[in-house]
Amino acid sequence: MTPNIVFLDEYSLGGADTQALRSLGNYTSYETTEADQTVARSLDADIVITNKVLMDRAVIESLPRLRLICVAATGTNNVDLEAARERGVAVKNVAGYSTHSVAEAAVGAAIALFRQSLYYDRYTKERYAASGLQFHFGRPTRQLHGARWGIVGLGNIGREVAKIATVLGCEVRYTSTSGVVREEPYPAVALSELLPWADIVSVHCPLNSRTHGLIGAPELSLMKHSAILVNVARGGIVSEPGLAEALDRGKIAGAALDVFEHEPLPAESPLLHIKEPDRLLLSPHNAWSAQEAVRVLVREIARNITEFLA
Repeated sequence: MTPNIVFLDEYSLGGADTQALRSLGNYTSYETTEADQTVARSLDADIVITNKVLMDRAVIESLPRLRLICVAATGTNNVDLEAARERGVAVKNVAGYSTHSVAEAAVGAAIALFRQSLYYDRYTKERYAASGLQFHFGRPTRQLHGARWGIVGLGNIGREVAKIATVLGCEVRYTSTSGVVREEPYPAVALSELLPWADIVSVHCPLNSRTHGLIGAPELSLMKHSAILVNVARGGIVSEPGLAEALDRGKIAGAALDVFEHEPLPAESPLLHIKEPDRLLLSPHNAWSAQEAVRVLVREIARNITEFLA
């Protein structure tokens, strides 16, 4: 029997070619799906693909044909795994597809902050032509070579960042948020020791009960005034009000965020109203979205479906 496949939020692939998915069954896709549309759109589905559309117990129990939920991402926190298990519904995610993309985004953000790229881009476009001077030194810049890089969470992405940072000449240490310390080529230290040591702190741990609010005002106060913070993991790990205050008071030099506690970022967020916007580099949760990574994601979703049907 040809399966009915429904993709509830295909916009999350950024317009990628989905022929590999369409060829696997009777395929229906929606750009976005609101919570009150999920059941109606999935009612005849044997397979549901979702990135961020919530598949909670009420939804799962309302879909008698459902056999497989494919998460078009690494995390499965938008699926009630217990309800799926009770109903005999398989759940498959895609791990590791964006490791290089996210790691490169983290390193790129650190370089942009160290080189004051936001400031110098704006200066060159707005003031350089009329300056009469070949050089401009409005903001001091720094190099990564010789810097201390602290990593919060040494999973696949954190390990890739550590590798790149080492090649660029940084000294790397890390802290484990799970409490599990493995044999690694980098020293493991407590967060309270890592923060005052590092010139760059990048966050790569999952969001859970241990890591929610992990870096708030007290932790930010431990960091060097010259240090920067990069979060490409999950919103909620870093306190956004605490970070905005730390930037405004010069407690840290800069920050880059790709993730936020509420997405999209609310207009009233303190992050959008800091005194010196050049201190803060923001992106809309797209560190994972390199075209090469998205192609891998589509391929692996198709593989998950194919293996399940087999």
